[in-house]
Amino acid sequence: MAGMLYLVATPIGNLGDFSPRAVETLRRADFIAAEDTRVSLKLLNHFDIHKPLVSYHEHNRAVAGQVIVQRLLGGETCALVTDAGTPAISDPGQDLVRLAAENGIIVQSIPGCCAAITALAVSGFPTGRFTFEGFLSANRSERRARLTELTGEQRTMVFHEAPHKLRATLADMAELLGDRPVALCRELTKLHEETVRTTLCAAADYYRTNEPRGEYVLVVGGAERPDGPAVTLEEGVAMVLRLRSDGMRMKDAVRQVADDTGLNRNELYDAALHA
Repeated sequence: MAGMLYLVATPIGNLGDFSPRAVETLRRADFIAAEDTRVSLKLLNHFDIHKPLVSYHEHNRAVAGQVIVQRLLGGETCALVTDAGTPAISDPGQDLVRLAAENGIIVQSIPGCCAAITALAVSGFPTGRFTFEGFLSANRSERRARLTELTGEQRTMVFHEAPHKLRATLADMAELLGDRPVALCRELTKLHEETVRTTLCAAADYYRTNEPRGEYVLVVGGAERPDGPAVTLEEGVAMVLRLRSDGMRMKDAVRQVADDTGLNRNELYDAALHA
């Protein structure tokens, strides 16, 4: 019988955020797959956890993933951890999850810290609908191409950013997205945690002369909705009916289409009922 793969979220700064369930899962695992074994060893030693460690990261995931899956198929249990946060979220762990699923191995997530959600919660921006964009490319042309694709995005956007790339990213955002509101969340859960709510242009100006320090999550306001509905009522009804045919409840389909298009929710609901 195959073993199980556990995705164990680790603290993003404060060790007090590590849950008792996560600790117990690591203690029960046959072995632990870690992004950086040196970083993970410090965490394990703090909680007096002593298990064999194997390396699994961006540069060895193809080979290491196959080795881990074979061990799982042999009946062993593996706990996957990253340096900080939830495995498989903007992380090569997603490939290991896919491999496990393809081989019929049960995967279970042990929830915990996620920097993107932590930043979104404190940003003060709309959180009902958002898009997580992870790290933008270090390549300037690729980064600008992706930002150009996001110019019409009306949902709140969440980005990860490293300090050495922050200036270039903010400059490109200010130019391509316009002077939108942004929350710069720095060193979340750590001693020097800070959330600065400003605009993209002001943030770009500030960091031209001030050194970025620590890891950042940028929460950027979505594009303003254009005046008036983006589509006609008839087109909105057709969108609702397509969502209904995919199994979505009428109420949820109407809410989504109304949010996406600016159509009046009650009018859309009545029209869809009589379509």
